[in-house]
Amino acid sequence: MERIDHAASELREMDDLVAMASPVHSLHPLAKLITTIAYIFLTVSFGKYDLSGLIVMVLYPVLMFELSGVSVKTCFYKLRVVLPLVCAVGLFNPFFDRAPLLYLGSAAVSGGVVSMVTLMLKGVFCLMASFILVASTSLDAICAALRKLHVPNMLVTLLLLTYRYISVMIDEVSVMTTAYKLRAPGQKGIHCSAWGSFLGQLLLRSMDRAEELYSSMQLRGFCGEFRYADVKPANAKDYVFTLALLLALILCRYYNIAEIFGTIAFGGAA
Repeated sequence: MERIDHAASELREMDDLVAMASPVHSLHPLAKLITTIAYIFLTVSFGKYDLSGLIVMVLYPVLMFELSGVSVKTCFYKLRVVLPLVCAVGLFNPFFDRAPLLYLGSAAVSGGVVSMVTLMLKGVFCLMASFILVASTSLDAICAALRKLHVPNMLVTLLLLTYRYISVMIDEVSVMTTAYKLRAPGQKGIHCSAWGSFLGQLLLRSMDRAEELYSSMQLRGFCGEFRYADVKPANAKDYVFTLALLLALILCRYYNIAEIFGTIAFGGAA
C-alpha cells in the first residue's frame, strides 16, 4: 500500500515540477522537443571510443537543469530504476574487447573499458535530456508539439491517455490491495497463489473503467482527435534558443571541443 501511495505521490511531484516558473519552462514546447531529439540523435552518434568528444555533451543537460531550477539530484532519484539498466548495457564490453587502446601512465586501458564508459554516458546523458523535457513541459504541450511534427495522431493519443489515466490504474490497484489486506490481515504483500486472480480482476476492472471513460469522452465530443493544450505562438526567444542550441550541438559533435581546449590550455602553459 505504501508503494502505491508513493507512486501516486511521485506522479504529483512531476506535475509540480512542470508548474514551476523558469526560462526553460517558458520556452515553446516545440523548441524544447526539437533540441532534445537533436541532442539524443547527436549523442548516440558518437563512436564507441570517442569518450573525449562525448564528455562535452554533458553541458546541455547541466545547463538546462541550472536554468530550469530542477535539481539534478531529483532527476537521478526519479530515474533510479532505469539508470542501472542503462548502465548495464556495456558491462560485457571489457571481456570481448581487451586490446589496449590508451595508457594512463603505465596502466593500459582496453578498448572495452572505454566503449563501456562511452555507452553508459550516452544512456545517462540521453535520460537526463529526456527528463528535463518532461519536467519542464506538460504532456499536453509535448503532444501538441508532436502533432506539429506530424507524428501519427493514434500514437500521440495513446501516449496522452496512457499518462493521464495511469493515476486511475494506480487508484484501482490501491482499492484492490486494500480489499485483499482486509481479507488477509497480517499478511505481507499478496500471496503468489492470488497473483493470477488479482491480475485478472485488475484487467476486468480496467476494461470496465475504460468503457466508462470512453463513453464520457464521446459525450464531450471526442471524435478521435484531442484538442491539446493551447500553445502560444513561438517568439524570437524560441527561435534563437533552437538555432543556437542546434548550432552548438553540431559543433560539439563534429569538433572535439575538449581536445581543442586541452591543446590550447596545455599549449599556452608550455
